[in-house]
Amino acid sequence: MPDSQTSTTELVTQYSSQLAGDLERNVQEQDRIRSEIDQLQGRLLALQHDHSVLATMQQALESGIPMQQAPASTGGRSAGSDHDYGLPGGSAGPRRRQSKPTLVALIRAYLAQQSEPSSAAEIAAALGEAHPDRVIKTTVVRTTLEGLVARSAAQRLKQGHSVFYAAREPADEEDTAREGREKQTARPASSKD
Repeated sequence: MPDSQTSTTELVTQYSSQLAGDLERNVQEQDRIRSEIDQLQGRLLALQHDHSVLATMQQALESGIPMQQAPASTGGRSAGSDHDYGLPGGSAGPRRRQSKPTLVALIRAYLAQQSEPSSAAEIAAALGEAHPDRVIKTTVVRTTLEGLVARSAAQRLKQGHSVFYAAREPADEEDTAREGREKQTARPASSKD
């Protein structure tokens, strides 16, 4: 029997050694997979961000809303940037001056010509007829009009359930600007909580 006890002890030692090695390899493989998952999650987040930026840029291009000009220097953009779409600040060559007026400029000009307020649908239809080369959507016109209202460049008039827009009178714009300056000066110094 001592012989069988020795072989059993050797077998247990061998299995124990093999299990310890297998456990170590398993832990290392888990660490490697976790590292890959972290890298993939980082790439996924970057791709999701890029998708969001690209979708916003596409909507801006389709709607005719001008994108904000980037400063002349490259700023935070690295010289070897992967994402250079020929937009302001990119190095896709010299930019040509935009020959089309912006949607904001078209809407302002339209409102200035009108003697009565117009709905967003009426404005979109009129601009679509006047500029058949452009795709002008009512929702984009409405959003642009609301932006003009927020900047006090146009006024919103409600009649029942309908909303109409009109150009601000020059006197109205001066009054609004003065009120804004008065509000700025009337604010108390930063209060301490």
